[in-house]
Amino acid sequence: MKKTIPLFITLLTTFSLYQTASAEQSYIKAGQLLEVSSGKILKDKVITIKDGVITKISSNMPKVENGDKVIDLSDQFVLPGMMDMHTHIVRSLSKSFYDGYYQSPHRATIGGVVNAEKTLLAGFTVIRNVGAADYMDVALRNAINADEVAGPRMAVSGPPLSITGGHCDNNVLNHSFKEKAQGVANGPWAVREKVRENVKYQVDVIKFCATGGVFSKGTKVGQRQYTQEEMNAIVDEAHTHGRTVAAHAHGTEGIAYAIKAGADSIEHASFLDKNTIALAKKHGTVLSMDIYNTEYTLAEGAKNGVPQENIDKEKQVGEKQRASFSAAVKAGVKMVLGTDAGIYPHGDNAKQLSRMTQFGMTPLQAIQAATINSAQLLNWQEQVGQIKVGYFADIIAVKQNPLENIKTLEDVTFVMKNGKVYKQ
Repeated sequence: MKKTIPLFITLLTTFSLYQTASAEQSYIKAGQLLEVSSGKILKDKVITIKDGVITKISSNMPKVENGDKVIDLSDQFVLPGMMDMHTHIVRSLSKSFYDGYYQSPHRATIGGVVNAEKTLLAGFTVIRNVGAADYMDVALRNAINADEVAGPRMAVSGPPLSITGGHCDNNVLNHSFKEKAQGVANGPWAVREKVRENVKYQVDVIKFCATGGVFSKGTKVGQRQYTQEEMNAIVDEAHTHGRTVAAHAHGTEGIAYAIKAGADSIEHASFLDKNTIALAKKHGTVLSMDIYNTEYTLAEGAKNGVPQENIDKEKQVGEKQRASFSAAVKAGVKMVLGTDAGIYPHGDNAKQLSRMTQFGMTPLQAIQAATINSAQLLNWQEQVGQIKVGYFADIIAVKQNPLENIKTLEDVTFVMKNGKVYKQ
């Protein structure tokens, strides 16, 4: 079983939830309010918001004072902001696969600012960023928290841990360039040191690469990378410091090793079998499976300069990952919405929801994956993921009932985060 993270440490590491709030009192007239925990649609509710927090949900409009705002969403469906647990928000805005080698790395940070706003306007008020060099995602998170730029609440990992030459290392250039990713560490004590370094520079999440991947050079998608001893050390050190752990793992053996080590979530989880599904249920491990981006990669990858090696690996993974997704849903494994946004354009995050329903989930299960399940994975379940008294006012609206048409979430009409309206 996973190690319990002490509450006081969890509170310290979730400081990124607390952002500058609106001082105004606002009222949202919600014609239809989706209660995501139960699937009930509550009609004609009034949500009272003060200092960025929901203070009351009632059936009648309170007395409106001078300066208060009334937002009329009587003809819309209102629900909590969505959450994406696997993004790469910090990256160049160019679609060219190799532009990171030619452009200044600071362009990636600027790209992150642009991508963060796109993501927020798409209705995603919380994201988890799993991989960014030079702690660029930490800087972006802090700028959003300071209300300097617009974007979702962020839980960030900084540089992901990798073996030498593995997925999450840099393997494109020849040996004379001595290319090496910032998160490379080998051996139990070296990986502990790398976790401590990431903690020092204020990450919220520790990510490590347990297997090869699609978008790396020379790695086999399903091949395990770290040993059990190394994975145990990563997770133990991360949990000691109150950080959750996300393990990139496509292959069955790597998935099993990461689950046994106590990883909180498995990213991609492409090649599941009965044993790994049973392990995930036993340990309470959450799966984050990016079943939409295969479509974008196969349709647009070649145009964007993605090497044939990587496109071939995507072909190898896509169909099997969707079959694994269906099997895991049927078995009742807990899942979150994790899109791998950055592989495809930011702002299209909600397109995965319809694929989640196509491959086994009900619309409510897909919405719960993008709200309450994701909040629980982050240990933020008392502040985000639902429209409840005491929770942050992270609220979106759509024109149709998302339980009847999940694709309506691809076109949100209203976005509020922390009591501030960003789209109406």
